[in-house]
Amino acid sequence: MSPTAGRAGSSTSAAAAVVAVVFVLSLHVAAGARVAQPDRGRDLLSRRGDRDIAGAGACAVAVTPLGYPCEEHQVTTEDGYILSLQRIPHGRGGAGGRGRGRAGQPVLMQHGVLVDGLSWLLSSPEESLAFVLADHGFDVWIANTRGTRFSRGHVSLDPSSRLYWNWSWDDLVVNDLPAMVDYICSRTWQKPHYVGHSMGTLVALAAFSEGRMVDKLKSAALLTPVAYLAHITTPIGVLLAKAFVGEASGGELGQVVLPQAWHELLRSRKNYCLNSSAVDLFLQYEPQPTSTKTMVHFAQTVRDGVLQKYDYVLPFRNIANYGQAEPPVYNMCNIPADFPLFLSYGGRDSLADPADVRLLLNDLRGHDPDKLTVQYLDQLAHLDFVMGVCAKDYVYKDVMAFFDRFN
Repeated sequence: MSPTAGRAGSSTSAAAAVVAVVFVLSLHVAAGARVAQPDRGRDLLSRRGDRDIAGAGACAVAVTPLGYPCEEHQVTTEDGYILSLQRIPHGRGGAGGRGRGRAGQPVLMQHGVLVDGLSWLLSSPEESLAFVLADHGFDVWIANTRGTRFSRGHVSLDPSSRLYWNWSWDDLVVNDLPAMVDYICSRTWQKPHYVGHSMGTLVALAAFSEGRMVDKLKSAALLTPVAYLAHITTPIGVLLAKAFVGEASGGELGQVVLPQAWHELLRSRKNYCLNSSAVDLFLQYEPQPTSTKTMVHFAQTVRDGVLQKYDYVLPFRNIANYGQAEPPVYNMCNIPADFPLFLSYGGRDSLADPADVRLLLNDLRGHDPDKLTVQYLDQLAHLDFVMGVCAKDYVYKDVMAFFDRFN
């Protein structure tokens, strides 16, 4: 069994999809050097099939069984995609905010590539950032990117069509993120904080560099920030870039999916303190499809070493989309210096490589020092920040302290 890239995908597209999926997810998930014992509280989720989970919704399968309140919300983007949001308004104690009778400060959580919002909920309540935030009085909103399990709707397009998948992560910057932030503001009458992981940081940084969302968010905590990918030097990283060289000339429409047969390939990179039961749930349920254009866009970033909008390769196509022959660059130096940022990254991360994060930090060297917090944890790798048993002590406490500064 092999990955596919949409109904109309060629053999080249399929081969590229294999490379992309193995490359990105091998960096996401691995057998950790230190793992926790299985969490019996996740047994209910582990018995469900993927189709059952999609039908029931994330609240029903992963939140309310643990005693937390949860609401399902939907928001429609300007280009017609119907996105799912899960809201955990408060913790199991029943009180929102930092005192009774007061609404909690909203926080929007954005997942990475090839996963969905369920990735924030796979560990125990004591180890999942979403539950930790709720138990500390925050009003938690969990995003699900277009095309993933809970966000397959569209006002007119069918997910089985190629046109449905005609988007890259540029569209998440322009459409998905603003739609979700505006919706949360309208429901809570407060500006939310933002938490992003992996591609969730990339989307935010790109938006901030264009002046988007900085007036609608209180702050942003970026875990394993991804802006540059120049230091991915593994053979499979090089192969990823080469595999997609010809894709942007017209064969980029479709989706990238992950079959069960490739799961064992995800255990090649060592994280520091992964929860073993959460890893099992991740491998069983979490890998989600994304558009081939998104993977092409990542490949362009790896190959070219520049963070820019999607390159249609042919000058007339770039001119039609951007008004110029070359795709515009996302300039990280343009992020407003007074916007509060928290960046946390690990020394063992093969995707958000420390050298690439330092390139980003160099772009932010003019940032207001009172508004920029940087945390470097030498022992952590990419997925430790989401599913590591040590993250609550090493990372989450600092994230909450950062948010409290700007409440």
